[in-house]
Amino acid sequence: MALNRLISDVIVIGAGPAGCASAIELSRNGLKVTLIDKAEFPRDKCCGDGLTTDALRILEEIGLKTKAITNWNTITDAVLYSPKGRRAQLPLPNRQGQFAAVVPRLELDAELLKLAESSGVQVKTPLSFSGITQRKDYVSVTSTDGRVLHGRYVIAADGMWSSVRKVIGGGIKRYRGDWHAFRQYFSNTGSDAQHLTVWFEPDLLPGYVWLFPLPGQRANFGFGILRGHSHRIQEMGRLWREILNRPRIRNVLGENAVPEGTHKAWPIPTRMSSLDTGKDRIFFVGDAIGVADPMTGEGIAQALHTGKLAANSIIRSGPFEIENAQRVYKESVSAELGHDHRFAEKLQTLLAKQETTELALRLADTNDWTRRNFARWMFEDYPRAIVLTPKRWQWGMFNQEGAYQRGKLKESSRDNQMILSKE
Repeated sequence: MALNRLISDVIVIGAGPAGCASAIELSRNGLKVTLIDKAEFPRDKCCGDGLTTDALRILEEIGLKTKAITNWNTITDAVLYSPKGRRAQLPLPNRQGQFAAVVPRLELDAELLKLAESSGVQVKTPLSFSGITQRKDYVSVTSTDGRVLHGRYVIAADGMWSSVRKVIGGGIKRYRGDWHAFRQYFSNTGSDAQHLTVWFEPDLLPGYVWLFPLPGQRANFGFGILRGHSHRIQEMGRLWREILNRPRIRNVLGENAVPEGTHKAWPIPTRMSSLDTGKDRIFFVGDAIGVADPMTGEGIAQALHTGKLAANSIIRSGPFEIENAQRVYKESVSAELGHDHRFAEKLQTLLAKQETTELALRLADTNDWTRRNFARWMFEDYPRAIVLTPKRWQWGMFNQEGAYQRGKLKESSRDNQMILSKE
């Protein structure tokens, strides 16, 4: 196929964080990108809405502006309840940027899609595909409206139930995810619901209950459990009602809290080691390769990382070095996420026991230093297994600034200049 007949260099399927990160990176490096998604945006995505420091730094790097999102809520501390009900309040660093935030996916994903479009990406939503054909020099994607899109590569960012993977194979038979989460938005939450709060309930371990606060006395409230542990997935509805009535939880959520809309459940894949990163001219990113954290189920930072890594593998290798592109991508995912993924898997087994979870939280609450640094570790200020991987050590790695610090410094400088000019 002649190059001048190609519609795109890369077709990205799926417009969540992973897909948008890929599309933005590719487009800004001069490649022609088409991004399709079956949904019409803005659309809700079942999620806890939490952003770690790692996720925030990538979002800042690709150009997302916090002021563009109405319900962006910066988190300054976390409150953890141990299995025995012991309360620990862990502060995040002050005046060094943002280390955690809660942002509804309805708004986050819509803004990322706008950013992709403004970066030169050709966005087509809502648009699904009905078939994919890999050829020698390009890939053909047939859309459900009969159009055929051609591109040198396809990046599949279409989630755990990846339709692209079903077409080309390489999935895990009867796989239904490792974590399962259940959430609902609440309004009119109580006065104690302004902290990001996590309850390590004995019967849910290594799972937990969360309350992630939003502006205007709202919250994303839910729980996650690991498949095959204390509770059956089929009983999540019953368990949800029971959790809402637990006094230690309801007291924080607030007696007058009002549920919004309907509750939703979704699976979270964490089988990164069992899923192929790609095949020929197709690359998988985000939940499509199961990169969510096995310990917490958090996956936005990992999705953003894989989106950028896939894009950069293509950029480095060019349109015809398929094997090299796949090798670079697989190695970069392993190097950047593999150590931390395996470490989190081991920690998950420890947190399945009440005694070790209780001990870990007591140690975290020993003094101001442990509180602050446990919070930074928990919110991925640095890689989970950094202490065990000396090759990744660098000066100042445990004292980095948070995200969006540069904007704060610019605003502070501008304010000071205004004051001086008035004087």
